[in-house]
Amino acid sequence: MTTIAPAPVVKSVTVPCPPDRAFRLFTEGMGTWWLPSHSVAKSGQDKVVVEPASGGAWYEIGKEGVRCEWGRVLVWEPPGRLVLDWQLSAAFAFDPNLHTEVEVTFTPVGTGTRVRLEHRKLENYGAAAGQVAQVFDSENGWSALLGAFAQAV
Repeated sequence: MTTIAPAPVVKSVTVPCPPDRAFRLFTEGMGTWWLPSHSVAKSGQDKVVVEPASGGAWYEIGKEGVRCEWGRVLVWEPPGRLVLDWQLSAAFAFDPNLHTEVEVTFTPVGTGTRVRLEHRKLENYGAAAGQVAQVFDSENGWSALLGAFAQAV
């Protein structure tokens, strides 16, 4: 039996600032725009951290100070490209054995920046891959998060 892998989820937004500022806000300022409704911490989101180097950690700190791992930084190429290892299960709990990739590129467009996000390797979710792809592709998924990012800019 052949299993068809879900297509990567691709979203983009254009923001009115240069790529270096967009990259900094996306990474250093992730906690300022990441929707609190998308928290995995039981106490709710206090901050989100993307360590600024390949191999760095990507995590959330809850309001009670508990660190919740999300994944790792695979590629750190400011101001043009970032690749994150998303290691949250279909139940949005950290799974060290799950690896999907979120690539974000920052391309100059006139006086602004086109921010393109691609969440790929969704087949690694196994039987839940199709369902998870629909969640990421929904209005409350990456679209909502990129919209919040654009508003923060």
